Amino acid sequence: MYVSHLQLADYRSYESVQLAMDPGISTFVGPNGQGKTNLVEAIGYVATLGSHRVATDAPLVRQGADRAVIRAAVVRGDRRALVELEITPGRANRARLNRSPVSRPREVLGILRTVLFAPEDLSLVKGDPGERRRFLDELLVARAPRFAGVRSDYERVLKQRNALLKSASARFFRQRTEPDLSTLDVWDEHLAAAGAELMAARLALVAELQPLVAKSYGELTSSGGPPALHYRSSAAPDTGHLPAERAALVDLLRAALTDARPQELQRGVSLVGPHRDDLQLRLADLPAKGYASQGESWSYALALRLSGFELLRADGDDPVLILDDVFAELDAERRRRLAEHVRTAEQVLVSAAVPGDIPDELMGTRFRVGGGRVERE
Repeated sequence: MYVSHLQLADYRSYESVQLAMDPGISTFVGPNGQGKTNLVEAIGYVATLGSHRVATDAPLVRQGADRAVIRAAVVRGDRRALVELEITPGRANRARLNRSPVSRPREVLGILRTVLFAPEDLSLVKGDPGERRRFLDELLVARAPRFAGVRSDYERVLKQRNALLKSASARFFRQRTEPDLSTLDVWDEHLAAAGAELMAARLALVAELQPLVAKSYGELTSSGGPPALHYRSSAAPDTGHLPAERAALVDLLRAALTDARPQELQRGVSLVGPHRDDLQLRLADLPAKGYASQGESWSYALALRLSGFELLRADGDDPVLILDDVFAELDAERRRRLAEHVRTAEQVLVSAAVPGDIPDELMGTRFRVGGGRVERE
């Protein structure tokens, strides 16, 4: 799998740019602030419908423009596909596949698969639980695009349930009237069902990742290991043992929702469910967050991304590997070891401010980026 052509219109700093690419290694070199990351971010957006840098779409549209357009030609074996995305903040985004409109943008998920390394990846270890939940869910969707619908269904149920809790809380604590909770019982069932499906998938994914993360971490560094992954559920905060079966998880969530109801009514928000869970990362049986050194944290984050790449590769096709200005954050030994890991991928896209940051093993086709232009050297 590789991207053979990228076209941007009013995306970030680019009014218009077209770029032809080949399989193998391509590097984008230029001073900071010239648009290198914008290029690889756009490719990642085609794969995930999201940015690794911002949480909303508004910053993706060039200042003064109403919308941004990304067109990417993707080659997968002997098949070719053209994905077109129209990003319009404040309105529903639109997508086309091979020039034909699709009813929802998420229908193009799975056409392109990417694994992206970036300085922001340090937050996988040092950041909030939401960063690690996002890592798991994006990997789930990359492997099986139907999980985009599973996650969307859960978020819809959660939004409805939170609105009901907020309303019930206001009636009880402000107006001193007894709320009718029969509707809440219905939404509890919906949340337990949708949440159990998402949790079961995450638990299975964590089990697959564990040996791969341990292997990748050991190959990146000899410091601080061994690593271990533990899925911590808000439905069972005092135990590390969770059932793997979806039916058992439904029962677990249902019971936890019943126990949490008084607190939820008081606070007006859902306190139980996959949206409150965490992937706990441990090194030598200590939490990596707070105990791991900077170098160990980087090795852990890289091991997570490399493990995701290995899972996707095992499913059939190499995903496109994107290394966005990551080598500037690593010491020479970690640069070398990471380069050894990724250089055999079908397509590797590397961005760097100076050529010296890029290991010799990854010096492929070079593009010079600057002044709103991208030129092949």
